[in-house]
Amino acid sequence: MAALPANEISASGRTSVKLNLTSLQSIMKVDPEGYSSELSLVYDQFKSSLDLFQQQAALNYTSISGISADSSVAKDLGDRAMFLAHVTPFYPKELAQFPTELVQLLESSAKSLLSGLRVQVTQALILLVNRKIIDIAETLEVFMVLQTLGDKALQKLAFSHVIQSIRRMNQKHKNDPKNKALQNILFGMLQQEEEAIAKRSLITLCDLHRRKVWCDDRTANAICTASFHPSTRIMISALSFLLDFEKIEDDGSDDSDSEDDQATPQPQVVLNKEAMYKANHKGTKASKKKKKAKLERVARSMKKQQRLSSEKSNTNLASPLNHLIDAQGFSEKLFSRLQSSTQERFEVKMMMLKVIARTVGLHHLILLNFYSYLQKYVQPHQRDVTTLLAAAVQACHEMVPPDAVEPLFKQIVNQFVHDRSRPEAITVGLNVVREICLRMPLLMTEELLQDLVLYRKSHEKAVSASARSLLTLFREVCPSLLVKKDRGRPTEHKAKPKAFGEVHVESSIPGVELLEEEDQGNSDEDIDGDDSEGDDSVDLVEEDGIGESDGEGSIGSDDEFDDGSDESGEDDEVSDGDDIGYSVDGASEIGDEESEDDDLLEINNSTGKDADVDSNKPKQKKRKFSDFEGQLNAANNSLRALKKLAGTTENVTSSSNDGILSNEDFQRIRELKAKKDARTALTQHGFKLPTSDQLSLKRVDAATLEANIKRKLTKEQKLALIREGREDRGKYQARSSLKKKKTGGLSNREKEHKKIMPDAARKARISRTRQQKKIKQKHSDKQFRGRKAWK
Repeated sequence: MAALPANEISASGRTSVKLNLTSLQSIMKVDPEGYSSELSLVYDQFKSSLDLFQQQAALNYTSISGISADSSVAKDLGDRAMFLAHVTPFYPKELAQFPTELVQLLESSAKSLLSGLRVQVTQALILLVNRKIIDIAETLEVFMVLQTLGDKALQKLAFSHVIQSIRRMNQKHKNDPKNKALQNILFGMLQQEEEAIAKRSLITLCDLHRRKVWCDDRTANAICTASFHPSTRIMISALSFLLDFEKIEDDGSDDSDSEDDQATPQPQVVLNKEAMYKANHKGTKASKKKKKAKLERVARSMKKQQRLSSEKSNTNLASPLNHLIDAQGFSEKLFSRLQSSTQERFEVKMMMLKVIARTVGLHHLILLNFYSYLQKYVQPHQRDVTTLLAAAVQACHEMVPPDAVEPLFKQIVNQFVHDRSRPEAITVGLNVVREICLRMPLLMTEELLQDLVLYRKSHEKAVSASARSLLTLFREVCPSLLVKKDRGRPTEHKAKPKAFGEVHVESSIPGVELLEEEDQGNSDEDIDGDDSEGDDSVDLVEEDGIGESDGEGSIGSDDEFDDGSDESGEDDEVSDGDDIGYSVDGASEIGDEESEDDDLLEINNSTGKDADVDSNKPKQKKRKFSDFEGQLNAANNSLRALKKLAGTTENVTSSSNDGILSNEDFQRIRELKAKKDARTALTQHGFKLPTSDQLSLKRVDAATLEANIKRKLTKEQKLALIREGREDRGKYQARSSLKKKKTGGLSNREKEHKKIMPDAARKARISRTRQQKKIKQKHSDKQFRGRKAWK
């Protein structure tokens, strides 16, 4: 059967007009059942073109660009493949085997296909995957192999499809079963010895981890395991990603940026008071609604940018090294490869050194041979010595025995800090000593510290600044190592570094001692105030007659201060109820009696018996029934309010009696800690010792170890800075001219000038103006100052 051209095909039973494949495709989507015969015809033509192409491929020479066969056959095959891919969702039974045939075609003869045909067949397969006709797990290996053929356009297409498909799959929720199946495929490819396949799988894993699609432990450990690949290029790529160096140098990785990052619009509207006012008060209801929606979009985009910037600034937490399952085994294996790699370049060795040091510092590992290995590189003339010293600092932590680091520490001091050394080397040495002592203060001795501190008198500014920073550190860490005149005013005079292996275990809630100190201070102040006002309070009560009963609502009388007075039984009952806090029955009865006038019930908390026992106790204020209801509601939510309502005489914040802290107590602890930290920062001039966890997460930058002293700027540099600051400013205008610029309409005076006035009014105005001018000229003559004295 002769095949019709690709662009012409007859419609069965409809008309005798020849239709091209694009028109037939759109018609078949509208009426799939009416064009089943055309579908079978095109499908047969596709199979015949495929057989013909494979026969030609077997007879011709193959190359990277494809076979040098008849281009018309390749064009027919590609057009029919795209046509069938578009109509496959409408004919699922008839074209059930079509996706498998495309996969087999790419698997068997991907290298022999022409470049254009290969891209066209790949696009058809991507269309089927996106419409979920075939699963990505069945086609992942094919797409990974297509990236290794050397075709740039095909590599970009296949890579972006893999990344976007996995991202789309995990967009709403993590699909763990499918993720594990895809990860197993990529992990197997990563372990292959073929460099091209392993590199493409590593780039895919790194890109998915960087986009936080696969940031789990399995992916992180697979990326770290790539550091042991036999190929040096694979190892360098893995180390570069672990160190957060520049992006993996690959043609496909540059184009793998997130579409969301590129398509995120920058906020065009500025969030200020004027925009907020216009959105809420100016315009119609519909326009204000649009303005509010616009401002909300801008606010969301700004929050997203802030979140992304914070995530980028804190990349250490997202590093694969954080998720290592066997960190000790990883560091030991990489260190053994470093020791045995004699043919590797110096840059590769430095990368391995930095990864080992970062792993040791991050997980607090013990790798004793690593410090002795670094000793042979610690010399001022060594290449990239500051990077090497930064790695040495990163590998120091409190769990390492000081004896293992002491030889390296002494060599740094002997090689860098001496009188014949250059000022730059002395500065680097002092800075490294300070950073190591910040992590391991037990390495420093009293004699060595006193010698190093003397460099603060150096004429070189960088050297003196480094020595002063070392002095400041030991004023806080261990002031006893310093001479008395150098100690200054340490916040803790008995500060001492922890011994090796010493662990501080909290026996109580951290910061509760601050709460107790504040409570003790408040109680002392209250006792002093009561002693000074005790006698006067009794006289005031007796003179004013506060205890006189005005009715049933108030309880207690001036007899409560008489020792020999006997109260009746009813009064005793009432006073006993008051001693607990409130008389609930009395309160309800009185409330019923006075409900017409809405008078508030007032109950005194102090009784006559209490006054007999402690006559110096000040009388508490009368409380209202409405306040009591509010206190009952507050007591349900707060332990402090419950203690106050119970009328306890103890301090409600004291945790020594009941051991229970309320939410308010924890809030006060946070406030007291903040105040203490602020006072400490003021006394220490902003210097604060970081914790061991903060030091392990912090990356030591080699640039911070060098001498960073500001030099005087030249005239050209100053002018460049001035011009840079003027870029955002507009053209200079005087303030008076800016004031005269009007943004609104004309003033009343300007409007008067434009008014058409009658002749009489205009003439009167002119005459009035002339008179005013004459008077002004008359008074402007020289005044008579009298005769001169010498005439």
